[in-house]
Amino acid sequence: MPPEMQFRTIHQIVKAAKMRLNQTSWDYLIGGTETETSLKRNRMAIDSLAIRPRVLNDVNKVDTSGTILGQTLKMPVLLAPIGSLQVFEAGGGASAAIAAAEAGIMSIKSSVCEPTLEEVAAASDAPKIFQLYVRGDDDYVDGIIQRVVNSGYKAFCLTVDSAVISRRERDIAKNVVPTSQSSGHGEFSYQSGLSWAHIRRIRDKWDIPLILKGIQCTEDAVKAVEYGVDVVYISNHGGRQIDQAEGSISILPEIAAEVGDKAEIIVDGGFYRGTDIVKAIALGANAVGVGRLEGWAMAAGGAPAVVNCMQILRHEIRLALALSGVTCFGELDASYVTQAPPVALPSVFSAFPLLSQEDEGY
Repeated sequence: MPPEMQFRTIHQIVKAAKMRLNQTSWDYLIGGTETETSLKRNRMAIDSLAIRPRVLNDVNKVDTSGTILGQTLKMPVLLAPIGSLQVFEAGGGASAAIAAAEAGIMSIKSSVCEPTLEEVAAASDAPKIFQLYVRGDDDYVDGIIQRVVNSGYKAFCLTVDSAVISRRERDIAKNVVPTSQSSGHGEFSYQSGLSWAHIRRIRDKWDIPLILKGIQCTEDAVKAVEYGVDVVYISNHGGRQIDQAEGSISILPEIAAEVGDKAEIIVDGGFYRGTDIVKAIALGANAVGVGRLEGWAMAAGGAPAVVNCMQILRHEIRLALALSGVTCFGELDASYVTQAPPVALPSVFSAFPLLSQEDEGY
């Protein structure tokens, strides 16, 4: 982006997205299911953690890089899969892949995001993950995985928190069916029929790193590792599936203690600022997924705005690491984080105090 068009804060990116989107698309991006409690708890859980910095350490040089699936990234951040990304910018998953390459990170392509997985794979040289909502039988799944392997994706991700379609009342009240949910109802029976037997079959047949996205308890994380899963992806779908769930980061320490030495861990759910990323890595995550942040930036200005947003986020991370008294993520551990009362009411916007209620769209 030309210097005069660049955003200087994430607040500005969120505000620009609100100005460019219609109310239907805005509500899809910011909303959750039913009471939106899960969405708010994601943010409340992050805001209820404080950083305990160390001082008098030489932090003249700070390394923000991280590693996931053998890939070194400029920061341990992934562009999370968004089913209707093309609603916010016509390039959809291809634009995300282009932005990820320039930002030095990784993108995850959703199976219900345009364009095709082959087109997204060809869009950039950045490492990519493919995420699937199952819409067919075993042969259908195998056909998708073969295409994923042929296209050079670094891992195959299966979403497991979407057995049925949740009630997203912002959409229901306007009689809107999101693009990601517009296929025939019969196809969704395959997703609701998923079981651990399907995980075993995929793991036994395919030699590609396997990720389960939507793990929300330690018992399932342990079971996933027993079934040969390579990456446990902690997520409550950004508060968009089951209502009344825990905040994602609340579950992270327990899961990390149980499986962190056996599998890698990704977490998402309300992560918008550099300090959020630092907290997650300190508590045992290998990488953090950002979804709404990606969507806001994509709506604000396409791939260039996503790159701009990731540059701001990386700068925030660098400052947070330095002010915590460390020079890299490897020096962090759980002692750098402690419980503390939040100072704002939880919401999807509580990380952005400079936004007015008008900016937020309420």
